[in-house]
Amino acid sequence: MIVVMMGVTGCGKSTVGAALASRLGCPFLDADDFHPPENVAKMASGTPLTDEDRWPWLDRLATELRAIDAGGGSAVLACSALKAAYRARIAAGSAVRFVHLIGDQATIAARLAVRKHRYMPASLLASQFATLEAPDDALDIDVTLPLEAQVDAICAALACPPATKATHA
Repeated sequence: MIVVMMGVTGCGKSTVGAALASRLGCPFLDADDFHPPENVAKMASGTPLTDEDRWPWLDRLATELRAIDAGGGSAVLACSALKAAYRARIAAGSAVRFVHLIGDQATIAARLAVRKHRYMPASLLASQFATLEAPDDALDIDVTLPLEAQVDAICAALACPPATKATHA
């Protein structure tokens, strides 16, 4: 099973994703770790990425997920995946389930005010909400739920298998 935790910056993709991966006994991947240095520098300067900036990054993610899926492995990926086209690109050739972590802009902004991301400034939150194309085929999870409740809800909805040995391509 490949699960992609999606949503705007600060919604909890990494936190919930890591907890879910731990529960499932599979690797956790953070899409932020796959960005080329040019994208990181652009975001660090407060400039939103363009689609042209994102395509090679999304292709890297899709390649990674296809390799895991082809090997019969499981993984949880944290990735904003804000647009339908991005989700389609990531999922190409793999059996992927999307989990959309949902919170209002004020709630997420409050989280970002107390968080220091290595390159994603809080000033980009509004552009992420503007870009977001909410999926109609994802599992929606309320970010105001406690972490354990979010993971429980995801596992119940996706009929998660019991924890297995971690596999990674």
